[in-house]
This record gives sequence, structure tokens and C-alpha cells, in this order.
Amino acid sequence: MTLRASSALLACLIAVPAFAQGNIEKVNGAIRVDARQTAGMLATVNGSITIEEGATTRDAETVNGSIKVGSNARTGGLETVNGSIRVEEAVQIGGNVETVNGSVFVGRAGRIQGGVETVNGAIGLVDVDVSGGIETVNGDVTVGAGSHVRGGILYEKSQGWFNYTPKGNKKKADPRVVIGPNAVVDGPLVFERTVELYIHSSARTGAITGATAVRYSTERAPLN
Repeated sequence: MTLRASSALLACLIAVPAFAQGNIEKVNGAIRVDARQTAGMLATVNGSITIEEGATTRDAETVNGSIKVGSNARTGGLETVNGSIRVEEAVQIGGNVETVNGSVFVGRAGRIQGGVETVNGAIGLVDVDVSGGIETVNGDVTVGAGSHVRGGILYEKSQGWFNYTPKGNKKKADPRVVIGPNAVVDGPLVFERTVELYIHSSARTGAITGATAVRYSTERAPLN
């Protein structure tokens, strides 16, 4: 979700607050969908969103807050600006998973009918099928064991504010990218900035641009 998109969401919710056709829309406050219940679109500005085990929803969007999804749930796209997104096992996501400032984790047997995107935040997948690709600027990426990413990986070059390091602070370490055992990345891996790239000997990827891969055959990637 871009900052422009978050502003549009805020304007919409202020203008037309609603609980209609199963939608839950707020400006301030958390949203929760109970286990095995069904809801429409979920949207808030200041608040977290929790979708419990086995629930079914459409898109879930917030500006300031985290999104948590329980196992075996079915959702639309998941978007936040300032907050993390955590998805438990066997969740079907019918859209993109996006955050600006926050991490993304999707658990075993998850299915994402879109891509995964962050600006500042780690991305972790465990045996997850991603129809789109992965895009980020800062933050580690782990395409864990058995995962399948069909659209490639793009690390965009940091620009503007994201290049700034406060005086006296240590420069952030380069992002760490791990493609785990039996993982597959069908598309190209494009790195417009320096990263540490580790690819398991059993993994398969598309063409790599902008980084040199370190191959490993142990259960976990080596630590520097």
C-alpha cells in the first residue's frame, strides 16, 4: 500500500463509515473476525486486524496496525502501512500481501494469489506458493523450504529518505536473502542494491542480476 493509497483509504472511511453487506469499516479501533465466521471487506485507519482460525473475509486494510490471520482462513488481499502481517498455516490469500514499515510472515501450506511487498521489513515464507513475485527495498527475505515464488524477486535501490542514516548511527547491514531447500523462484532475481544471497543446492531460481550467490547444502544458510 502506497502512502497515497493510505490517504485515500482514510478519506473514504471518514466520509462513509459503514457496516454494510458484511463489511467492517472504522477510522479508530481494532477489527476482529471470530473463528469460522464470514465477513466482507475489513478496513480501519488506526487499529489492528485479527482474522481468527477458519474465518473467511474479503480484503483487509489498515494504516497504523498489524494484521494477523489464523490457520485455515480464507482472505482477500492484506495491506498495512505501519505494522506487521503474520499469517499462520494453510491460509488462502486472494490478493497481494503488502506493508511499508513492518515484516511479513506466511506459514506452511499458505497460498498467495498475488505478490508480497514491503519497503522496510523482513519477508519470511515457509512452504508457501506465491503466484506473483516479491518486492522490497530494505529487509531480509527468506524463501523457506518447499516454497514456490512464480514472479521473481526484486530489491529496489533505496532512494530519498531511505538512504538517510542519522549521524552517529551505524550503517545498517546489507539485507540477507535466503532461498531454502527445495524452494523454487521461477522469475528473475534482480538486486539494485547490495545483498547477501544464499541459495540451497536443491533450490532452483531464474537468472540473477546484481548479486553473487553463495551455495550451501546444510539445513540452514551459513552466518557471517
